[in-house]
Amino acid sequence: MALPGLNLSPGLWPPDPLTEPHWYRSITLRRTMAYFIDFWVLCIIVMAIHLMLGILTIASLGLLFPLHFLVVPLAVALCYHSLLLAGPSAATIGMRLMELKAHRQNGGAPTLPQTFLHTALFYGTLGFSAGILLVIALFNPQRRTVHDFLSGILILRHC
Repeated sequence: MALPGLNLSPGLWPPDPLTEPHWYRSITLRRTMAYFIDFWVLCIIVMAIHLMLGILTIASLGLLFPLHFLVVPLAVALCYHSLLLAGPSAATIGMRLMELKAHRQNGGAPTLPQTFLHTALFYGTLGFSAGILLVIALFNPQRRTVHDFLSGILILRHC
């Protein structure tokens, strides 16, 4: 199934890394750089929320303090990645800057439940394995990670 904006051979989905390598060229490095960009965007968002929560924490005599470190970072990261990947551009800010886009494994744009699963699996496997499971991307031709396989998402380069 060919998607709008992709110049693929008719009926070829997902693109074959051997016959159409430009969709996968330097994708691991680009995904890493995109994550670092997204990390700093998330830091700015979380700091802004912490400033607002700081005022509410003082007003609540400290009862909202656990939100600062338990709820806010996780909720912001899950919402940021899930909503942007399920959005019209199918990419986070870092992915857009690195010319990457998310697709469903069988073609089409990813759905919100699928991107939520993708994000939850990413942070779960990252925390569980200290990032070692991300190395799997180096050993498959489509450069997919564990959370990509389990959620059915494929990341391609768009230039």
